[in-house]
Amino acid sequence: MFSSFLIKYAEIGVKGKNRYIFEDALVHQIKCALKGCEGSFRVSKTPGRIFLDSGSDFDYDEVIDRLKHVFGIWGICPMVRLENMPPEELYAEVIKYFGETYPDRNKTFKVSARRANKSYPLDSMELNAKVGEALLKAYPELKVDVHEPEINVTVEVREQIFLYSEMIPGPGGLPIGTNGKSMLLLSGGIDSPVAGWMIAKRGVKIDAVYFHAPPYTSERAKQKVVDLAKYVSKYTGPINLHVINFTDIQLYIYEQCPHDELTIIMRRYMMKLAEAIAIENDCQGLITGESIGQVASQTTHSLLVTNEVCTLPVFRPLIGFDKEDIVAISKKIDTYETSVLPFEDCCTIFVAKHPVTKPLLSAIKKHETSLSEKIDELFKTALETREIIEVTPY
Repeated sequence: MFSSFLIKYAEIGVKGKNRYIFEDALVHQIKCALKGCEGSFRVSKTPGRIFLDSGSDFDYDEVIDRLKHVFGIWGICPMVRLENMPPEELYAEVIKYFGETYPDRNKTFKVSARRANKSYPLDSMELNAKVGEALLKAYPELKVDVHEPEINVTVEVREQIFLYSEMIPGPGGLPIGTNGKSMLLLSGGIDSPVAGWMIAKRGVKIDAVYFHAPPYTSERAKQKVVDLAKYVSKYTGPINLHVINFTDIQLYIYEQCPHDELTIIMRRYMMKLAEAIAIENDCQGLITGESIGQVASQTTHSLLVTNEVCTLPVFRPLIGFDKEDIVAISKKIDTYETSVLPFEDCCTIFVAKHPVTKPLLSAIKKHETSLSEKIDELFKTALETREIIEVTPY
């Protein structure tokens, strides 16, 4: 029935003179999200409104699913476009629309009319009353509820007339690409995909880096991370996943450094590698899934020592979250079931039995001097031999 959709946004509406930049970015992201869908689509905008129209058959459920993954969209309203017409003809169209859309009419409803076209003979209040009256005459089983109706029939009178009664929630946020780019340290756990999703929701384009440690971690562990990136990419668009072979660096640290400091020193070199890749790819920050106190490497003391190696800002959107909060979001974005698959990453393989929770920066830097003979060469090799996988959502 529906070949047109009104796309509503929220936060974009308060952007003032720069709003057109965000609107244009949202239009672009909608077009990107619909690539590969059956059918032909046209995305257009007018002040305060974005429209999606199809001139051919399409899979309604597929289109809705893709739009529900576009950051910046607050609501998706399947609608009917009508040419400007006299009130009596409009009432008939509304009655027809309601009858086709709602076979069960034992419902409560209200009418929300907006007359932006001031030349129309009825104002908004008059339209509310007249359209509601026409619906009650046509379908006596209906009941009016202006506070919490089951159905909100919306009539917008502009150059054309837009008729809709449903708003499918979108993910909100800001369109991808309106706030630069950052590099996500993506593991196979629950936290990092959620962290990437949260930063992307603020309009940040993301790429990702994964630290692989063969033969201690399997190809299935690597595929798990690729699968997680694929879920996240439904919201962010394509992600370049940089796969770093971290085995030689980990073994060298294991041989040369105190074992209670392994996690912190390894983490510092992960951050260094991630930052090198980030700078190479014009990123303005790093993203991690750290939450204060969750593990030994995420105490405030540990985060202080980890941060010392970075010049780029490190975004930690989960920093104050409980695990239950993070799990709830991971289920919402469909990454949870993949994250809990039993394929370990390099962080869990080389973890110390009794890791230090209050590391001293001076001590860590002193012990890192024992790596000076080979670490620069290993670092360079890790960067040069990395694999780059383009992860696409569909």
